[in-house]
Amino acid sequence: MPRLSDTMEEGTLAKWFKKVGDSINEGDILAEIETDKATMEFESFHEGELLYIGIKEGETAPVDSIIAIIGKKGENISSLINVSESKSKKEPEPVKEPEPVKVTETLNTPNLQKEETKSANDLKGSGSKVLISPLANKLAIERGVDLSQVKGTGDNGRIVKRDIENYKPATFVNTNNMIIATEESSYDLPNSTMRKSIAKRLSESKFTAPHYYLTVEFEMDNMISFREQYINTQNIKISYNDIIAKAVALSLVKNPKVNSRWHDNKIEISEHVHLGVAVAVEDGLVVPVIQFASSKDMSQINTQVKDFAERAKNKKLTPAEIEGSTFTISNLGMFGIESFTSIINQPNSAILSIGSIIEKPIVRDGEVVVGNTMKLTLACDHRAVDGATGSSFLKTLKEYIENPVSILI
Repeated sequence: MPRLSDTMEEGTLAKWFKKVGDSINEGDILAEIETDKATMEFESFHEGELLYIGIKEGETAPVDSIIAIIGKKGENISSLINVSESKSKKEPEPVKEPEPVKVTETLNTPNLQKEETKSANDLKGSGSKVLISPLANKLAIERGVDLSQVKGTGDNGRIVKRDIENYKPATFVNTNNMIIATEESSYDLPNSTMRKSIAKRLSESKFTAPHYYLTVEFEMDNMISFREQYINTQNIKISYNDIIAKAVALSLVKNPKVNSRWHDNKIEISEHVHLGVAVAVEDGLVVPVIQFASSKDMSQINTQVKDFAERAKNKKLTPAEIEGSTFTISNLGMFGIESFTSIINQPNSAILSIGSIIEKPIVRDGEVVVGNTMKLTLACDHRAVDGATGSSFLKTLKEYIENPVSILI
């Protein structure tokens, strides 16, 4: 199992592209491996025959553990397999293509695991039979699904994975196009590698870095007008997030102590700005990095963020694109969140939370008028960033956001 990122401790084998007995050339793609941040293709650095696969699709293994063996045809690899088994304390099995199996009351055949036999019997009852894929059967056992109540949508009425996932028992009713439970019901959702990594890293950040928060509210009327004029004159569409990202990058140049990392014996202050932009994905959150963000214009930032967001959803970001940030921004304004606080994305010393633009009464020149405002919250690691330092950064940011033309100067 390769180490595909600095924080990776284990990987999940998402997909095998080769099977035992296949001829392997140097550079061939062997598998897809899901890390704590992305899904990466794993290529072979060797030539030979694939003699052994020690981890099945969907299983997880620690970095440096044996997941496959490539060698000469007929080569004795029993000693390597024994080493692998002793470390994992379980017997890895070769990956096989899933085949339909008949589950009946006489499931105690050598081709099926004993645990699956018993559970499938319990689910179906005596004298009945069903055609079901191994993966769907395993999922049904985990969720305690009564197979007699499931209608298969596969070939010849075979029950497949989607049938188990979409199954709703009679204890659910359809009300106004909503499936509502009428009895207690729950199911387990296994933690993905990414979710486990998020839990570990954010817990470490929250309980090792003494967080404090600075919240400000900026007027956004000039920003709204600026964006409209920029789009009309430049014929380039940009978002408010793009403008704020650029303003943040310039503010960090003027306040480099916020653009820092804490070490036990020093504070490392970065003169370059590598801006992390939090992106929500199905399994959690990734933070792709706009490198040298202060030197990029808003249209370049817009293009790069869009590209990151699209590839993040498909787990196609590379380790280099999600590492090395010096500061992070997180924007939930597009979801209607007025204000919130974020946990620092270590090793950064600060993170900026961006809320939505709200139309509200404000006082301007002694009169109450209708205006637009936005709340931002800066979370700081007090070990590296003092209150006055964080406040100075927000003051600079206020000048850029409330007078966005200054961003172009």
